[in-house]
Formats: sequence, structure tokens, C-alpha cells
Amino acid sequence: MFFLIRYVFKRFLSLIPILLVVSAVIFFLIRLTPSDPMASITSGKRISDETRASLTAQYHLDQSLPRQYVIWISGVFRGDLGDSFKYRQPVAFLLAARLPTTIQLVLMSAVFALALAIPGGVVSAVNKDRILDRVLSALMICCVSSPVFLNAIVLMLIFSLRLRWFPAYGAGHGFWENLYYLALPAFALSLNMVALMGRITRDRMIGELKSNYALALTAKGTPFTRIVVSHCLKNTLIPVITVAGIQIGAMVVGAVLVENVFALGGIGALLIEGIQGSDYPLVQSIMLFLVTLFLALNLLVDAAYALIDPRIRAAATGKTGAGGSAAPGKER
Repeated sequence: MFFLIRYVFKRFLSLIPILLVVSAVIFFLIRLTPSDPMASITSGKRISDETRASLTAQYHLDQSLPRQYVIWISGVFRGDLGDSFKYRQPVAFLLAARLPTTIQLVLMSAVFALALAIPGGVVSAVNKDRILDRVLSALMICCVSSPVFLNAIVLMLIFSLRLRWFPAYGAGHGFWENLYYLALPAFALSLNMVALMGRITRDRMIGELKSNYALALTAKGTPFTRIVVSHCLKNTLIPVITVAGIQIGAMVVGAVLVENVFALGGIGALLIEGIQGSDYPLVQSIMLFLVTLFLALNLLVDAAYALIDPRIRAAATGKTGAGGSAAPGKER
């Protein structure tokens, strides 16, 4: 387990300069937009020159852009994301209030995606070139080519407005009601991930079923179901986990669109309000949070990958043989 801690720590240190560069890009790109932050601070009301000067100094708008960035990023390291221009509240408080809805939406989407993509890919591979395989492949192509906001609108029209099985907006109150209200948005958000992971699972499973060890197990009389589940699926999951981590990170961004369609009131809605209102602290903090969450998910995937793949463990512990492969007899 020590190798895993060391491996994760080294990967974490490599993320710090990436976050610093990304934070600078986000900060300065937002300032390039032709907007007046003072209008957001004053809600469009006319104010005196003295009040304008006081608000400008309060929000450090009288400082140079590099100085503003240093003030903001130093506050981020202290846990202070600044105050929102529009809401006149700490950005951290606003994020904490909206975050549970977004996290629940993404987690439900990931569960839907994994529950549908892996079995679907395995079934498609086992029935290669048959009618079931062709139908599943066609559905995956349709899902992966459809943008997430279109999926959300179509599902809302069918299951909310036409069939009335699910509510068309809101996140509900309480745990079970949240599950019911977020089921349709989460399913809409998961479709792209289902299609991509399903295709990868299918292609990898087909390759594993043709491998030498699978053929040897078949010749020994091992039941086909056991070959698929106990042997081929384990090797198939290694690249699937890698793609899943990236896709779950992408879901965080896609959740912004889905939340807007279903009026869920999560971070997505808060980000759109901040962009429309030129709320610099709110927008730049949410964007940095989304990037950080994306990188953190990828870090967790790397840790899971290190646990599954013996070659990563060997590289982390330095136990490699000729050609950089794991030393024989060390990894089993």
C-alpha cells in the first residue's frame, strides 16, 4: 500500500503547476470579455462617484490585473474564493449550497453509465455480428453522436411532458425525492458515456475472447460464461476504468447544460448566472473548481489503475525487469 501512497503523492504534486497555469488562464480570459463588473455590483443602479470608488477599492478593481490575480489565488490557497458581485455573499458559501445537487447528478449518471455500458458491451461482443450486436451498436452510435443538451430535451419531451412519468424541473426535497427528480436528468447525462464505454468494452472483449488464454480455457472445457466473467472481463476493465475517469470528469461539465434544461439549481445554473452578470469571482471560482474536480477524478483513476495493473505497481516500486516489464515472479 505504501507504493500507492507514494504514487498518488507524486501525481498530486505534478497537478499543482497545472492548476496554477489553468487558474491564470481562467482569470485573464474572463477579463477579456467586454463587460462592466461594476454594473453587476450595483445591480445596474446609478451611484455616486464616491460610492463607485469605494466599491472599486473593496473588490480590488483599482489594482492591476496581475495584482488582482495574486490577491485572488492567494485567497484560494487560504480557502477564500472572494465575494460574489451579484449576491454579495462568499463564493464558497454559494458553491456549498449548490454543490450537493451537482454531485448527486454526476454520481447517478456514472452509476447509470457503468450499469448499462459494461453489460451492453459484453453482450454485444459475445453476439458479435448478430442482430443484437447490430442493434446495440446502432444505439451506441446514436447516443455518442447526440449532444447532452439534446438528449435532455428529447427525454424531457417524451418522459416528462408526454408520458408524465418524471417531473420536468426541480431537484426535489429529501433523499428519495431527489433520486426520483434527478433520475431523468442523470440518465440524459449518462448516454454519451454509455455509448463510448460500451463501444470500448465491446472492442476489448472481442480481442480478449480471441486471445490465447481464452482459447486455451475453451480447449480445457471451461464454461464459456466463466471465461467471459472471470477472465476476459477483468482484462477488459483496465482501459474501461481509464476512460470512465475521463468521462466522469467530462460529466461535471455536461452537468452544467443538463441542470439548465431541467432547472435543477446546481452549480451549472450558478455559473450561467455569473456569466450573464459579469460576476468575476463567481465565474472564475466555479471554473477553477470544475477543473480541479476533473483532475482529482483522473488522479483517483490513476490510483485505481495502479491497483489493477501489475505493470504500474512495478513501475511505482521500481521492481522492473528487462525492457521495463515487471520482474518475473514478483507480480501475481
